[in-house]
Order: sequence, then C-alpha cells, then structure tokens
Amino acid sequence: MMGNGEADRHALAVAREAAMTAGRAVTAQWARFRASLRYKGHDDVVTAADMISDEIISAHIGQAFAGHRILSEESAGCDGFDFSGPLWVVDPIDGSANYARGHRYFGIAVAFAIDGVVRAACVHAPALGETFTAVKGRGAFLNGVAISPAAPTDLARAVVSTGFPHDKSDMEPLLRRVAILLGTCQDVRRSAAPVLDIAYVAAGRLDAHTETLFAWDVAAAGLIATEAGIVRSHLGQPSRLLPPDLDGGAVLFAAPSIHRPLSAVLRETL
Repeated sequence: MMGNGEADRHALAVAREAAMTAGRAVTAQWARFRASLRYKGHDDVVTAADMISDEIISAHIGQAFAGHRILSEESAGCDGFDFSGPLWVVDPIDGSANYARGHRYFGIAVAFAIDGVVRAACVHAPALGETFTAVKGRGAFLNGVAISPAAPTDLARAVVSTGFPHDKSDMEPLLRRVAILLGTCQDVRRSAAPVLDIAYVAAGRLDAHTETLFAWDVAAAGLIATEAGIVRSHLGQPSRLLPPDLDGGAVLFAAPSIHRPLSAVLRETL
C-alpha cells in the first residue's frame, strides 16, 4: 500500500502523462481540429480537439485508477456534484478560442483531489513546450525546475492579468475592474487561458491574476500557484457549495508583496 506522499507522486505522474499525451494529439492535428468548431454559448468556442483531449485524459486516468470519478469541463457541471473521495478535475483545453485561431497560448489542466483537497496538479502548454507541476507540500515546478513568484515593490510595478466573462450582459463590473487595474498597476494582460495565466503568476512572469472562474480552471493551476508561494483569496464571499481548492469565484492569485493592496483596490469593483 502506498503512503500519502507516494500516492500523490503517482497521481502526478498519471496527470502529467495524460496531459502530455493529449497535448501531442491536439498539436499533431492542429489544422484539422481548428476547422471543426461549435459554440457552447454566444462566444464560448469548443473544438474537436477539446473532445479528443478529454477522451485521452479520461482513458489514462481510467487505466491507472479504475473507478475514480472525473469532473471535466466537457463532461459535467458542478451543480449538485459530490466532491468526496478521490476526484480528478480536468480542463482538456483551456484557451480553446486561442487554439482555434492558431495562437500557441493554451493549456491542458489535470488535477487530483481527495475530499475536495487538490493533492497533485499538472498544467501543460503543448505548443509552448512547458509543463507546470505540483504536489501538495512539495513546491511547484516548470519543466522540473522549481519556480517562485515575483516580488514587485508596489502596485505601480505590477503586471496583472484578468479575463472577460462569456456573458457580457452586464459590463459595468468588468469595466470598473479594468479601469482600476489600468489606473493602479503598471499594465494589464488578457490572454484568454487562465490556467496558464495562473501558472505564469506562480513562475513570476505575471504578478497577479483575478477573474471569476470554474473548478477546472483553478484546481490544477491553484495548487501550482500556492505551492510556488502565491497568495490565493476571494474578493467576495467564498462559495458554500464548492471546496476551497475548487472555488474560482472572484478569485485572486497574487505575489505576496502586492496581495493586500491589490485585494483592497479590487474590492472596490464589486
């Protein structure tokens, strides 16, 4: 029988292999998959690659851990979901709109959780050749090298990323957020792949990321960020329905040196 540490490392190995295998598949046939699009909503793109990636990852998990449940962006929602026991949380392609248009900035996220606590995580960017990994209590890594946050001295030196909601019926909160970030920080980024944005914060390439996200956006990337030393918080009230590790509502990931002042100014946008 494996101990907790050994089990977590085994889960990470499976997550990493699943994500990298899916990454090879979706990049090998990029042109063909880009030609096949559908929409979940007004502008929420899904490609055939999302489905292929989801199938490959599910197959890897099923072979290694028969009976484990999977929560995936493509196969289930969070409403009424039972988060107890072993659970895999998967985003088969985060940044589908980027992928569909030939941009290299997209990621594949695979996380393993027990009773809602994420224990192992992989965020793989196949077109960039980068793989972010973490095991709870063991630090975070990029292609096997330990990563840590940047340390901007104040908000005026901070580069912050954010995202825009698919539902744009109420633009006022978004406009307030962007205006405050532009007026307070050095610059703002919007790259449309939050699993990579959060991983970039962990690696010191960005100083913070804030957005309202789903469980599959924050499960893997969130562990990588906190294991690297990033501070994670919510600008509003945490969810009563989701475990903290899977709660992406009004979430903020920030370098420790700017977390408190950035949180304070962003709360003005709520």
